[in-house]
Amino acid sequence: MSQFDVDLFVIGAGSGGVRAARVAAQYGARVKVAEEFRVGGTCVIRGCVPKKLLVYASRFADEFEDAAGFGWEVPSPKFDWKTLIARKDAEIARLEGIYTTNLERAGAELIAARAVVEGPHTVVLPATGERVTARNILIATGGRPADQPHFVGREHAISSNEVFHLESLPERITIIGGGYIALEFAGVFAGLGSKVSVVHRGPHLLRGFDEEVRTSLEAAYRERGIEILLERTIERAEKIQDGLRITLSDGSAHEADVLLSAAGRVPYTQGLGLAASGVALNDKGAVIVDEFSRTNVPSIFAVGDVTDRVNLTPMAIREGQAFADTVFGERTTRVDHKLIPTAVFSTPEIGVVGLTESEARAQYAQLKVYKATFRPLKATLSGRQEKILMKLLVDGVTDKIVGAHMVGDHAGEQVQLLGVALSMGATKADFDRTLAVHPTAAEEWVTMRTPVP
Repeated sequence: MSQFDVDLFVIGAGSGGVRAARVAAQYGARVKVAEEFRVGGTCVIRGCVPKKLLVYASRFADEFEDAAGFGWEVPSPKFDWKTLIARKDAEIARLEGIYTTNLERAGAELIAARAVVEGPHTVVLPATGERVTARNILIATGGRPADQPHFVGREHAISSNEVFHLESLPERITIIGGGYIALEFAGVFAGLGSKVSVVHRGPHLLRGFDEEVRTSLEAAYRERGIEILLERTIERAEKIQDGLRITLSDGSAHEADVLLSAAGRVPYTQGLGLAASGVALNDKGAVIVDEFSRTNVPSIFAVGDVTDRVNLTPMAIREGQAFADTVFGERTTRVDHKLIPTAVFSTPEIGVVGLTESEARAQYAQLKVYKATFRPLKATLSGRQEKILMKLLVDGVTDKIVGAHMVGDHAGEQVQLLGVALSMGATKADFDRTLAVHPTAAEEWVTMRTPVP
C-alpha cells in the first residue's frame, strides 16, 4: 500500500491542470482534481473561447456593410445581445461537459470544491475539512482579473469576468487597459454598435508588441470610431441618472453605461496556503518554478498562468503535458518558452511570432526589414479603406527570419503556420523560393523582395 492517498492532486481544472491530470492518469497514476468554480478554466469559461465567439458576432457588421459592393441588397440588420449570450452560454456548458467527461474517462476523480495546500504532501478541502495526502501536488489555478485601479468610485467598474454576463448591450462603454483583453473587447463592442472609449496610461497600446503593429491598430481603431485616450487614467467614476460620469486625469469627463476594467490578469494564489507551505512566490504572487515546473518544494509543481511565464492557453497545455510526461511517464521533457506565435483578436486582427523590430535591431547588426502595406483585393469592391500590414525581420548575416508581424484579416490563422516555419529556422531564401498562392493576402509573405531603407 502506498503511504499516500493519491499519486497526484491537481488544484485547478483549467487547460493546464486538466491536461496534466488526464495524462498522469493514463500513465497509471491515481489522480484527484479539485475545482472550485467550473471545469475548463479561464480559457473555456471566461476567456479565449467565449471572447472569440463574441468577436465572430461583432465582425458580421463589416460583412453586412461590405456586401453592398458585391451586389447584395442587405436589409438593415438587427442584433440581439440576449440571443448571443444565451448561445454562448450553451456552447460553454457543452465544452465544460466535454472537459469533465475526458477527465473521468482518463480515470481522474473530479472534486467540485476549493482545495488548499497544507504541506508538501497534504491538501485540505475547507468545505468539509477532509485531508488528502498526495505524492505530488500540482498548482494550476490560473489567473484572475487584476485589482481595480485606485480611483474614486472604482466599485462602479466591472471586470472581464462580469462582462460576459451583461444584461444588455451597452450603448456606451469605457474600457481601461491597453492589452489583449481591453482591445479585443473594444473591437467586440464597437462592432456590435456600442460607442467605445479606451483609456490607457501608456503612450501606445499593446506594450511589448512591434511599434508599427501598435500604431497600425491605433489608427485602425480610430478609423472605426473607437476613442483612444492615451497617457491618461481614470480619476473618478460616479453614478448619474443616465449611467456613469467618468473623469480622467487630464480633467476631461464623459459618460458611459459600463466601465470595464481590463488592465490584465494576475496569478491566482491568494488563500491557497502556498507561502505557509514553503512554496516560493514572486512579487506578483506567481509561483516560482524551474524548467520542469517544479517549485522549491520538491513535491509541489505549478503550470499555466499561475506561474506567470507565458500566459497563453496552449502553453499551459504544453506545460501540463510535459509535467505528466516527466513525473509519471519517465520521459523527461522541457518546455521551450521562446519563439511563441500569438494573436490578438482585435478587429483588425494581429498575429506575431518572433522578435519585434526594436528587439531584432538590438540583437542583429545587419537586420533587414521587409514590409508590405496594402488594401486586400476584397476592399476594391467593398470600398473599405482599412489596410493590411505585413512585416518580416531577417538577420542579414544568416538570412534567418527572426520575426514576422501582421495586422489584418485572419492574422491569427496565418501566424500559426508562420510559427512552424520560424521554429524550423526558415530563411528569407526559403520564403522566396516558395510559390505564391494567388490571389491571397498571404502571398505577400513570399513575394517581398526589397528591404525597406
